[in-house]
This record gives sequence, C-alpha cells and structure tokens, in this order.
Amino acid sequence: MFHLSQANTRYGADNLWSVAQNERGARARTRQAIIAAAIEVLGQNPAAALSDIAAAAEVGRTTLHRYFPERSDLLRAVAAESSARLDRATANARLEEGTGAEALQRLCREYFDLGNLLSLIFNEPQCLGDETPVVDDGCDDQFTAMVERGHRDGTIDICLPAPWLSSLMWSQLYAGWSYVASHNASRHEVLRLVVRTVEGAIAPR
Repeated sequence: MFHLSQANTRYGADNLWSVAQNERGARARTRQAIIAAAIEVLGQNPAAALSDIAAAAEVGRTTLHRYFPERSDLLRAVAAESSARLDRATANARLEEGTGAEALQRLCREYFDLGNLLSLIFNEPQCLGDETPVVDDGCDDQFTAMVERGHRDGTIDICLPAPWLSSLMWSQLYAGWSYVASHNASRHEVLRLVVRTVEGAIAPR
C-alpha cells in the first residue's frame, strides 16, 4: 500500500531533483554568460582584465574565478566555444545546397555574424594559445566540394582553386570587420560590401 508518508518522501525527492536541475541550469547559464562576455571583451581588447570580463558578464570577479580559477582556464573555454560557433556557422550555411556561389555567399554571411569572435581569432590568436581555432585552411572536403560544384554549375570561375577561395573569403571577412571597427560603419552595410566583393571576385570571366 502507498502511504502518505511515502508520497511526501517521493515529493521531497522530486523537489530536490528539480532544485538540483535548476541549479545546474543556472550554473551552465552563468558559465556561458562569462564565456560570451569574454569573447566580446577580448575581441575588442585582448589585454582586458578579468574584472572587465566579469563586469560585462554582470557577475562579480569572485564568481568568475569560481568558474575559471585561472585566465588560461577561461581562454581554453573561449577557444572551445569559438570552435563550436564556427562549426554551427558552417552548418547553418548549408554548403551542400544551391549553386557553389550561393553557398559561398551564405558562408560569408554566417561567418561575418560571428562578430568579435573573428576579431579575436584574426588579431590576437596567441592569446588563446594552442587552442586557437584554425580559420585559414577552409579547404576541408565540404568546402572543396562546394567550390567544385561551383566550377561545374558555372557560378565560380574554374581558374580559382578552393585554397585560393578560402584565403579570399577570410581576407574579405577580416577587411570587413576591420572596416566596421575603424569607420564605425553599419554591420549590415559592410556585410553587403563583403558579399558583393566576393561575388565579383569569383564570377567566371
């Protein structure tokens, strides 16, 4: 027979489980907020103090140190998040869909939206140490297949190999974000310029 005392015990256990889950969720959100703030702050100033990152994340420095005891711990987490964001951006670009040129343009848009993450990787990769995501060798099988499809469908100049187009894309993304920072320009307008430049450069002659 199921007694009321058993019900209360089960209810208490369920409550404890729920509280534990909420605490884990809150810790995960706080950790992610610190990492996101670090990307934004370090993307603008790689020498920024941990106190600046804590302020941007709206947590105390003690809280930041509870999650990341050393600066190197935070940088490793930033590097891991950087790789994850690059992977998500690549997936969102749907490189296997449409013409080769359309796929490359989508990839430019997705990467451009990574914002200060690109600034951090481009300008101060050494601050992330050995964990820095590699962004200049985009000629993996997926990228190469996209370019070769563009060669076949006539939307990408057949004289332009995949490694060259990878370098072209990253150089234009770097130029775009540098322009945003130095000219206080609209991100929307600069993205339009980046895509237009890449589109013109890859067009068959």
